[in-house]
Amino acid sequence: MADESSTPRRIADGYVEQVAAYDPMVSAWLGLNPGDDRQPDLSPEGFEGLAELARGALVELDGSVVEGPTEEACARLLRERLTAELAVQGAGDNFRQLRNVGTHVHRVREIFTVMPTATEEDWAAVAGRLRNLPGALDGYRATLREGISRGLLSAPRQAAAVVGQLTAWTGEAAGQDAGAGWFADFVADGPERLRPELDGAALRATAAVAEFRDWLRDTYAPAAADVPDAVGRERYLRAARLCTGADLDLDEAYAWAWSEFHRLDGEMRVEAHRVLPGATPVEAMRHLEEHGHAVKGAEGIRDWLQQIMDEAIEALDGPHFDISGPVRKVESLIAPAGSSAAAYYSGPSLDFSRPGRTYLPTLGRDTFPTWQLVSTWYHEGVPGHHLQLAQWVAVADRLSRYQVTLGKVSANVEGWALYAERLMDDLGFFAEPARRLGFLDEQMLRTIRVIIDTGMHLGLAVPADSGFHPGERWTPALAAEFMATYNGSPAEMRSSEIDRYLGWPGQAIGYKLGERAWRQGREAARRRQGAAFDLKAWHMKALSQGSFGLDDLADNLASL
Repeated sequence: MADESSTPRRIADGYVEQVAAYDPMVSAWLGLNPGDDRQPDLSPEGFEGLAELARGALVELDGSVVEGPTEEACARLLRERLTAELAVQGAGDNFRQLRNVGTHVHRVREIFTVMPTATEEDWAAVAGRLRNLPGALDGYRATLREGISRGLLSAPRQAAAVVGQLTAWTGEAAGQDAGAGWFADFVADGPERLRPELDGAALRATAAVAEFRDWLRDTYAPAAADVPDAVGRERYLRAARLCTGADLDLDEAYAWAWSEFHRLDGEMRVEAHRVLPGATPVEAMRHLEEHGHAVKGAEGIRDWLQQIMDEAIEALDGPHFDISGPVRKVESLIAPAGSSAAAYYSGPSLDFSRPGRTYLPTLGRDTFPTWQLVSTWYHEGVPGHHLQLAQWVAVADRLSRYQVTLGKVSANVEGWALYAERLMDDLGFFAEPARRLGFLDEQMLRTIRVIIDTGMHLGLAVPADSGFHPGERWTPALAAEFMATYNGSPAEMRSSEIDRYLGWPGQAIGYKLGERAWRQGREAARRRQGAAFDLKAWHMKALSQGSFGLDDLADNLASL
């Protein structure tokens, strides 16, 4: 009889427990250890400790007993994910991770947004975590210093982006109301008995953020002055493997994205005419920004977006999905100042005590045109990220915790969310021309991402038949012009997007490439089953299988 402790599922779940005990950000995200007041260890030693856990799990996996397709899928995912993570670590990329979204430094604030704050004991943990924030930043300063000594640095634009965000955290950014910053605002709802402790800890945390920001600006940025924006093919392939779970044919992806670009451009021209006869897509989108439906105020748009998700749940549950229990709950929130410019989603804790949440950055606005937001909230909420990731949590007992948490592959989940937007179009939810143009514009944005992300980092040429600067090599300036010409996002959003692509190579391409894998898998399943194919049943099976990388996703979906 096989030793059950050596199965891939047991090894994977044991690894999750080890990481959660080691990394308080993971613990807080999963909803474990609610009294923990630690901050992540962002020092070189902290990263090495995580790498040791990964290496240990791989050794265990080598000796595991793999019986059946479920265990085989878990083993394959665990091995691929840990190998990809260790490749990034081994190349020293952790020593130069700075960008405007999803980085180590953002975790020292993000951890507070996933902590419970219902009781006085919860707030005591908040106070402790605030006191530990300066040490976490000291650790990351040591990591970045090690990167400087090794010649592994991020480009100046990445440092500048983070400096701007940290300034917003402290409450000192231009256009912000005068105040003591995000941490002071966060503890304002704390219990009266702990007010002096919370206020003092928030003040010290804010001072530590300002000190770290000044170091980035005055020491790190000058040291990085000659670092190029583009990372080159070798580093790009390493990063893309981590984000997609695949060794990609980048030239094929670039060419395919151009074909998608031309298809979408044609559809957008037709839809633009329906919005404003005779208008180009950009003219129609500008018209919608100025004269289309809009919602006033941050609370107004938060409530409006909540209604969009609630209506989607009611419409989709039954005919198209089974949406039950805690999966039905998702909250719409306004993103805190100093976040990235793009909307985002945060998944529920393992026990659903913290629900899934969508976040809208206001970008300093008080009026919010909605023509583009409907598609975005189908992406972030239902049937997009929330439906997939909350369903994963709901079926965690059938899989391994690893397959529904740490084993998440960005291109899989972003691909599903983009697939979900197109599904809503297929189901007729974009009958209004303004909303359908918004959906197409979102598809175009994700297509542009593949083109300029690969184009900038690999120095690719614009095709001769593109209709846009043929033969030129991609640069950030050319990418900015391309986005302004073919995408309706505001200028601040476009600038943030380009910073993001340059700082997070290989992530932005996963949306369209992931959607392609989802659609290919569905069509292969439809062909295989013929008249017996049931789209709702296929969706629920697909949403209950946990994580797969793009090397395996389409084939797995085809077999359902």
